[in-house]
Amino acid sequence: MKVYDGNDVRNVALIGHLNSGKTSVAAAAAFTCGATNRLTRVDEGNTPTDFDDEAIARKITIASAVASLEWKKTKINFLDTPGFNIFTNDVKQTLVAADGALAIIDGVAGVEVQTERTWAIAGEYGLCRGIVINKLDRERASFERTMESIQAAFGRGAVAVQFPIGAEREFKGVVDLLTMKAFTYTLGGDGKGQECEIPANLAEAAQKAHEALIEIAAEGDDKLMEEFFEQGTLPAEHIHDGILKGIEEGRIFPVMCAAAGSNIGTDEILDFCVGYIDAPTHRPKWKGTLNGKETERTISSDGPASAFVFKTTADPFQGRVSYFKVISGVIKNDAHLNNVRTGGDERLAHIGCLLGKAIQPVTELRAGDIGAVAKLRDTLTGDTLADKSSQIAYPPVELPEPSIAYAIQAKTRNDEDKMGNGIHRILEEDQSLRFYRDPQTKEFLLAGSGQQHVEIICSKLKKRYHVDVELHAPKIPYRETIRGTADVQGRHKKQTGGHGQFGDCKIKMSPLPRGEKFEFVNDIFGGAIPRQFVPAVEKGILEAAERGYLAGFPVVDFRVTLYDGSYHDVDSNEMSFKMAGRKAFRLAMEQAKPALLEPIMDVEVQAPVEYAGDLMGDFNGRRGRVSGMDVKGTTQIIKAQVPMSEMLSYQNDLISMTQGRASFHMEFSHYDYLPSQQAEKVIAAAKAAKTGVEEEEE
Repeated sequence: MKVYDGNDVRNVALIGHLNSGKTSVAAAAAFTCGATNRLTRVDEGNTPTDFDDEAIARKITIASAVASLEWKKTKINFLDTPGFNIFTNDVKQTLVAADGALAIIDGVAGVEVQTERTWAIAGEYGLCRGIVINKLDRERASFERTMESIQAAFGRGAVAVQFPIGAEREFKGVVDLLTMKAFTYTLGGDGKGQECEIPANLAEAAQKAHEALIEIAAEGDDKLMEEFFEQGTLPAEHIHDGILKGIEEGRIFPVMCAAAGSNIGTDEILDFCVGYIDAPTHRPKWKGTLNGKETERTISSDGPASAFVFKTTADPFQGRVSYFKVISGVIKNDAHLNNVRTGGDERLAHIGCLLGKAIQPVTELRAGDIGAVAKLRDTLTGDTLADKSSQIAYPPVELPEPSIAYAIQAKTRNDEDKMGNGIHRILEEDQSLRFYRDPQTKEFLLAGSGQQHVEIICSKLKKRYHVDVELHAPKIPYRETIRGTADVQGRHKKQTGGHGQFGDCKIKMSPLPRGEKFEFVNDIFGGAIPRQFVPAVEKGILEAAERGYLAGFPVVDFRVTLYDGSYHDVDSNEMSFKMAGRKAFRLAMEQAKPALLEPIMDVEVQAPVEYAGDLMGDFNGRRGRVSGMDVKGTTQIIKAQVPMSEMLSYQNDLISMTQGRASFHMEFSHYDYLPSQQAEKVIAAAKAAKTGVEEEEE
């Protein structure tokens, strides 16, 4: 592939809901541009951008991929993004490298939840946006119905620039409403339309759509509006100018027609990318930090080289592959750049452009272009590579914390030895994951955006790194606390031959506000307990609190005041007072009305409005409290606080309730009292587990 200037590059993200046909659009474009020698299909598992084993097996995109194509002296980097809501974080990280976005919408289903979500992210990034109604050759596909859905979601600025010729299986071409020319296609052909006459039965509808397009194109420009009023129409080049201005201002979103699986309308999509999506060199400056000060850098091939790494993949054969966008300067093959985060030198050997997992070698990449390089030593997603003379750092994309965690356990000792390394490699490419050990339950936890996300990671571990693991619901990290007060004496006395043991302390115990954990107050006067033994009393209390009282969970949010005691000149020591502290704690818990606490989660659900009633009823059944509701377009946002124990199976239940059209995010909020009925069950289960362990030990 030849080298392109930034003016001749278009970075276009394909966004939309699951199964809308984004990958098929990328595959059709690759064939039409001559990058592949045949039209590949998702169901056959041979598309350029779905190359991961998991993506092929599940027939969905699970990670963004890039297809660099050449069309009419322009390089188009298509960024094919996932449409499954659990991979929204991947979309966010990928869109930062795009300059425009095409929302691919299923001509049968219309606008779906994930389409609106990714559309909003593209809007936040200020990307030029267009829309493609795909799969118009399917049974029950409807251009008119889908247009209504689009305008309901995105407003009247979503305007048709094409009109379909034929419907469902008879869909065979498009009318270009700007030039009023018609094009028909060969089913499964080369994707290049043949010009023909507009069918008579479509002439009137096409003319009305043409007039609507002229009107919206003229709205944002006084000169065009004046010309429109005088002439009653506008020439094609002036309509183009009006649409282009509207796209750049975020007012107009052109809607095209296609059937990527049959390669109909693909050339028109490519022409739109060339003619209407901003070149990266025309986009706003990138914000960064240089020498501790905030600065901006224009996307230009002049000046010192810098690049932002927006994605990392871990390939078993190629090693770590870094996807980057050149922000400034020119990056040549075999260049040396500094990783600004680590300060280390990185050699960019064998840089290239991407067509799925294939890296096509190039001699250099100029500002605005997207490329990849394998085997960088310490570079990860979100890092900046810069010339040593001007080490600017661009901020990484901020991602929310994972919504759900599962306990992960290796099946064999051999798997256990390899598990850490395999997960570490996967964490390098997926920054939305977390892997950690719960200090209370002693379990290793793998946290992700949803159950299927975590399951896919486990499948990758097995296929890539031959590590067999099993998942199970994590233990709930309950806590214990007190509701009342106590005043007790803890006395430890043990007499044996020689020196004995003696420790005596008097304490008062009282509750603290939620989240205050523990407070120890030394109120000893007159040397009732020698100063050197006071920390031992505190240590004994803390050790006993860690073991729990009711069900073996740590005791929190309580204050202990040590106010009196006694000692023996010979028999008292630190161990004696630690044992006295433990006894005092146990006696105090008997009096202080102990209770169980459970973790409460902040939950936010986004779903179509029609499911709001069912979702709220479901929260009530989970002992949840709805704290807020909001509506954005056709999406209902529900915020609630729900006990963690009630959320372990929520994702699967949510999919069932909404036919997979909803998503949720969950994070820890606070601890609250566990109702007595549930508390009794937890305490009984803990005692049964303890009895079982003791029997095994015997």
